[in-house]
Amino acid sequence: MDGKDRQIIRALQQNGRMTNQDLADAVNLSPSPCLRRLRQLETQGVITGYSANVDPTAYGLAITVFVRIRLERHNEVDVKTFEHRVLRMEEVLECHVMTGAMDYQLRVLVPDLKAYEDFIRNRIHPIGGIASIDTSFVYGTVKETSVFPATT
Repeated sequence: MDGKDRQIIRALQQNGRMTNQDLADAVNLSPSPCLRRLRQLETQGVITGYSANVDPTAYGLAITVFVRIRLERHNEVDVKTFEHRVLRMEEVLECHVMTGAMDYQLRVLVPDLKAYEDFIRNRIHPIGGIASIDTSFVYGTVKETSVFPATT
């Protein structure tokens, strides 16, 4: 991947609906080479898909929660069980394996506090093998972007 490929990616991250002509203009290429590079990035799995950015509150999911979880044991069965169950939870938009005091950090979207309580009591607790759960509620967002930083 070279600098021109990165320009294509950044342009699409800023506006995934732009036409190939607009993309070519934005990255200073003619349309055919631009489309060829785009298809190659898709084929190589660098570009993994396209989606719409949606305001969660407008969609009805007003509460964003960061949930940090520490497992009691780190054996293969408990780790796989936890990860398999989390993969099936629609409320969980992200699940990261972490270093430090906690094992996982989840980004969860729910409509209200009652739904969050239900999520913890009926989705997370039944997994078992969880030593602790630490919750932080988002009450404001300063910056949120899906555009990667420019690199040289």
